[in-house]
Amino acid sequence: MKNKLLGLVLFLAIASISQANAQELGIRFGNFYGNNVAVDGVFALGQFSRVHADVSFGGGGVGIDALWNPIYRPVGASEFNYYLGFGPSMFIGDPFSLGVAGEIGIEYPFRSVPIVIGADWRPNFRLIENTNFFADQFGLNIRWRFGK
Repeated sequence: MKNKLLGLVLFLAIASISQANAQELGIRFGNFYGNNVAVDGVFALGQFSRVHADVSFGGGGVGIDALWNPIYRPVGASEFNYYLGFGPSMFIGDPFSLGVAGEIGIEYPFRSVPIVIGADWRPNFRLIENTNFFADQFGLNIRWRFGK
């Protein structure tokens, strides 16, 4: 049953990513919901706003985050960008969990190759099934950039 659920979630994630024309698609490594790897996608909403979505797996269930980054700006005159955001966070497993996550991150888009590397911190406040706050969720993102 868990394999079927995981397959269904991955299929829906890949289908939604391809339909939404993700500007970046890759992998996120880190600690979230006991999982250690995620499919990571970024969807632009404008020049300085975007959605950063993940489907994580590997720890007895599937985690789904869809975080809105209303602040996405360059760091001074450098090539680095920083972003701040928040959004819903869910874990489909035992126990089920639903909550809110924040996000603070920095990334570097390479100019010569279409790759973006970033690191972020995602504090998470879980409301359902157990109420807890987790501040130990850090990640490393490696994504392929489509378009410009």
